[in-house]
Amino acid sequence: MNSVLVTGAARGIGKAICVRMAQQGWQVYAGVRKLSDGEELAAADARIVPVLLDVTNSQQIAALDEVLPADLTAVVNNAGIVADGPVELLDLDEVRNQFEVNVFGALAVTQAVLPRLRATKGRVVFLSSLSGRISTPGTGAYNSSKFALEGLVDALRVELRPWGIRTVLIEPGPIATDLWFGAVDMVDQTTSHLTDEQRTLYAGHLAGLRRMSQQVPKIAAPVATVVKEVEKALTAKHPRARYVPGLAGKIQVVAVALTPTPILDTVFSLVAGVRRK
Repeated sequence: MNSVLVTGAARGIGKAICVRMAQQGWQVYAGVRKLSDGEELAAADARIVPVLLDVTNSQQIAALDEVLPADLTAVVNNAGIVADGPVELLDLDEVRNQFEVNVFGALAVTQAVLPRLRATKGRVVFLSSLSGRISTPGTGAYNSSKFALEGLVDALRVELRPWGIRTVLIEPGPIATDLWFGAVDMVDQTTSHLTDEQRTLYAGHLAGLRRMSQQVPKIAAPVATVVKEVEKALTAKHPRARYVPGLAGKIQVVAVALTPTPILDTVFSLVAGVRRK
């Protein structure tokens, strides 16, 4: 039986991946930070086994060795978080935590399961983002973590070729999950931690970030568009190196690639409320 470990499985994209792959007959190991979060998953399908897994916890990662089957087929590194705000105002501890989850956590889990995947010629799938290709004002911390992740994965994809292990990046744009539906609250929380001087200095940027957070959920693609591409990455005989879910995402990639940087900067400035003096 095919089997897969999915990190960040308690909700959103991770949860949907678990349910879909279980429906397809896979044995699914659903990584959750609290076992109570896995109860609903386990009830949804007997093939889903909740596993206590905080990707920043080295002991929990080491404990995977006692849980996962020797013939594990794949891992889907889905766990991720977002830190927002202008780069000058970023809290360095939050940026470090951003990298701990989005980069180091994904790397640590992958390293832990590679001996199994080497034996099965398995798959390693990473949930990245279009933000790993395109950086926008107000999301620099998140962008930088995804840029870093993609650099690691591009190297890993070639390095693992001798063992027939396929490595794939999934690069969604905005997806209709609670992450985006709670984006306005996240911006307000970020703003509340600033000094009066910082709020005044970056008033336009923060207002633009808040407007963007209100608009993006209206154009966010369904979770199913991502799950479809993950399933392809796990099951295709010859998976692509990258999958961009949805037509809008594909158009965005092409448009950005063809647009000169000064024009892109102007567009992003207008959208983000950054006014040039």
